Amino acid sequence: MRPDAATRDRKYAESTANPHGKGARSGLSAQPLYLSFPGNARQAMEFYRDGFGGNLSMATFGDFDMQDTPDADKIMHSALETDLGFTLMGADVPSDQEYKPGNNIGVSVSGDDAEALRDYWARLSEGGTVVVPMERQLWGDEFGMCVDRFGVEWMVDIGSPQG
Repeated sequence: MRPDAATRDRKYAESTANPHGKGARSGLSAQPLYLSFPGNARQAMEFYRDGFGGNLSMATFGDFDMQDTPDADKIMHSALETDLGFTLMGADVPSDQEYKPGNNIGVSVSGDDAEALRDYWARLSEGGTVVVPMERQLWGDEFGMCVDRFGVEWMVDIGSPQG
């Protein structure tokens, strides 16, 4: 059964909520870890939830109008707000991308300061490899993913200002 847009948006908002509030610069936050998995993100994130406790939210590629792909049941985004006060995020690597053990951790920077985030994106992607171009996504945010010139994966998400 296909979720409606409001359900999709709610699931994404729940899975990307920053439990730590705003970052040091108003409207920005950086999550220290974003884990990538070769198709077992659901099992891994449930394992971490069982170990650390907390609230786990997950959304599949199918939840975002990608039901007719081999990745429909894979996890597009998950977030575990642990009882210990830190957040782990994770996703399955899409089938058209290579999973690289040892390189399966990335940094996620998000917020509503579009100018600052676009500037960070430009600097991070310069001389690196753009994996997902910075553009409006199905969940409504602008999002881009790149590997910088030093081999570090970055995910930049520009959300709407909370009002």
